[in-house]
Amino acid sequence: MEKFSVSLPLTGEYLTTVRLTVGGLCSLVGFDVDTAEDYKVCVTESLLILKRNGFLYASLDFTVGETLSCAVCGTEKGGEKEDSMEDDISRALLSALVGNVEFVQGVDGNVEKIVFEG
Repeated sequence: MEKFSVSLPLTGEYLTTVRLTVGGLCSLVGFDVDTAEDYKVCVTESLLILKRNGFLYASLDFTVGETLSCAVCGTEKGGEKEDSMEDDISRALLSALVGNVEFVQGVDGNVEKIVFEG
C-alpha cells in the first residue's frame, strides 16, 4: 500500500485540481469511469462539508492499494459556519455512493473529519 497526501485551501479553484488528482488515483486502482466519478463526488462533497463547518483548509490522506481509502480533515478554522440543509444532502450522497463512511465530530459537535473507502 502507498500513501498520498495533499493539503489545500477550501476555495473553488483548488477543488477542480483535487478532482483531477483523485481521478488519477482512481485510475491507479482500476476503478471504472462511473466508480471514479462517484469517488470524486465523495471527495468534493467532503470538502464542501468542511468548508460549511468553518474550515479554511483541508488535508486529504489517501491509501492506495487494492482499494482507495480517503480521510478528509479540516485543518484550520476561521471561516463562517453555514447552517444549511446542504450538509444533510452531502451526508446522504456520501452514504449512498460509498456506503461505508464515517463522520468524525469535534468537541463543538461540528464535522472535522470524513473517512471513506471505495
